[in-house]
Amino acid sequence: MGRVVLVTGAARHLGGRFVRRIQRDPEVERVIAVDAVDPAHQLGAAEFVRADIRRPAIAKVLAEHEVDTVVHMDVTGTALGAGGRTSVKETNVIGTMQLLGACQKSPRIQRLVIKSSTSVYGSAPRDPAVFTETTAAKSLPSGGFAKDAVEVEGYVRGFARRRPDVAVCVLRFANILGPRVDSPLAEYLSLPVMPTVLGYDPRLQFVHEDDVIDVLRLAAHEPRRATLNSGTFNVAGDGVLLLSQCARRLGRPTVPVLLPAVTWVGTALRTVGITDFAPEQIRLLTHGRVVSTVQMREVLGFSPRYTTAETFADFAGSRGPGLLPPEMLAGAVDRLAGRLAPAATDSLHHGA
Repeated sequence: MGRVVLVTGAARHLGGRFVRRIQRDPEVERVIAVDAVDPAHQLGAAEFVRADIRRPAIAKVLAEHEVDTVVHMDVTGTALGAGGRTSVKETNVIGTMQLLGACQKSPRIQRLVIKSSTSVYGSAPRDPAVFTETTAAKSLPSGGFAKDAVEVEGYVRGFARRRPDVAVCVLRFANILGPRVDSPLAEYLSLPVMPTVLGYDPRLQFVHEDDVIDVLRLAAHEPRRATLNSGTFNVAGDGVLLLSQCARRLGRPTVPVLLPAVTWVGTALRTVGITDFAPEQIRLLTHGRVVSTVQMREVLGFSPRYTTAETFADFAGSRGPGLLPPEMLAGAVDRLAGRLAPAATDSLHHGA
């Protein structure tokens, strides 16, 4: 008998891609794809079960299909269909609680993989240059998807204590980008003009959607070494990019905004449809975040195919040309920043 893998969030782009990929593995006998809405894409030979993980019925799905491996991908920052932020939070937090409760009661469950985020580290002025998996956040996220991810990981740690016989792997992904990725950051980077925080140029890391699928597949299988049975791993492409570099490579002008006006920027972005541009997203675009991937390479044994720069280049290519050629934009941004900086300083002195 082969493995029976249940994948949550199958109606989303990444969930659907993973479902189609994992079913091709020879050791996988069946794939059960679960979501609260019908997927708009094909799922291959997988069996789709329309179920809301926020409901206790998910336990019946695990039992009826004799599931032994769960890959929980329905932890996200964007709504699907008509759902809003409330629905997203309930699915992230309440859904995870229900799913873990069902897994705890199931004697067949052997492996659990959780799609998490490096946003659990937050973004603060005194952050370390590089976060490792054991680095505590200087300032815990106070809202949005980042706070959801912190709560989800807390419940997962509780589950791991109660079911030490289950191998639990938590993958903390850096900002996921690719030609078809839908996220608040991707929407921000797609704006014709990008508002930025005056005086800050944050360092950012990206991971390609193809690498996301590959590392999830690796984590879902039995490891080659016993030490890989459980663990938490940062996942990101090599290298970093400054936000200013991102804007130039996109060919999009930026509008520097004084830090006190950042709340207004967030409100404006939500007004134009970026629904989950929470304060944590703005902090990321102020202070940035860089994580170590040593454990990903040396313990998990995964090496991404795309660097951060290559990931961003693939994303940028899918968005089409910006308003300005990159060379012209670079000069314009530098001149604008040079003019705004003295004005900002003067206004702060007068305000004092």
